[in-house]
Amino acid sequence: MPQLETDELTYHYPGSSQPSLKAVSVKISEGEFVAVIGANNSGKSTLCYALTGVVPQLYRGKMKGRVLINGTDSREKTVSEIAQHIGLVLQVPGNQMSGVRYTVFEEVAFGLENQGIAREKMTRQVEKVLAIMGLEKYSACSPYHLSGGQQQRLALATVLAVDPAILVLDEPTTFLDPQGAKLTFDILRRLQQQGKTVVIAEQKLDLIAEYADRVLAFDKGRLVMDGPPGDVLTSPMIKSIRLDWNRYTQVADLARRQGLWSKGLPLSTSLSDTIDGLLQGRCIHGHSR
Repeated sequence: MPQLETDELTYHYPGSSQPSLKAVSVKISEGEFVAVIGANNSGKSTLCYALTGVVPQLYRGKMKGRVLINGTDSREKTVSEIAQHIGLVLQVPGNQMSGVRYTVFEEVAFGLENQGIAREKMTRQVEKVLAIMGLEKYSACSPYHLSGGQQQRLALATVLAVDPAILVLDEPTTFLDPQGAKLTFDILRRLQQQGKTVVIAEQKLDLIAEYADRVLAFDKGRLVMDGPPGDVLTSPMIKSIRLDWNRYTQVADLARRQGLWSKGLPLSTSLSDTIDGLLQGRCIHGHSR
């Protein structure tokens, strides 16, 4: 049984004449690292909200179809009940701060306090999560004195504190520099290796190619591609949905058009595969001459 499933999911935001999701059916298994891509207003953020019950329970609107969490319709649970199993990390970390806690430690502990967790157990859990996120030395700092990257890690820490099995992230690296973005993906990979399922809406195709097991591509509310990164990210359809190939795929395509890429070799999505492809093409091209 899939851990997460959408069945012909269609959703209209209140007052909108066009659906943000159109008959989306997808199954996500335990332990997968799934990237959701698409241009602005493609539906990827709405999918994140639907998987966590925010749509339609908080945004309201009109929803058809179903979202199933371990086989149970999400509408049978409250958003707070779903949050014990699925953690949502927003694009802007400041939007996820409680605003009522003065230190990083207290911010991470906030969700556990609301669950009535015993103080000793709560302290151990907060310390563990801060260590995972590399924030232990900022424990006594104000959340608002952290850098943007540190705040994004804090937002993820607040979600991790309640130990959900599934993490859903809506473009968490938008405001991060390349180093901060890669660090975020490194942390997510380690969490996946520990057994968590990761679903991330993201625009940085280089990172998706390196870390994701599977890519869902959206266009105007529809799921248009679903497959391994190497297949989806090198597909010509990427350009038709208002995205572009990453830099490595563009180099490989240029080499192929100039006869410097091995015939039949798939386009690459990473630096190492691009170098290998160029070397193979050079050898073949050299022999042909």
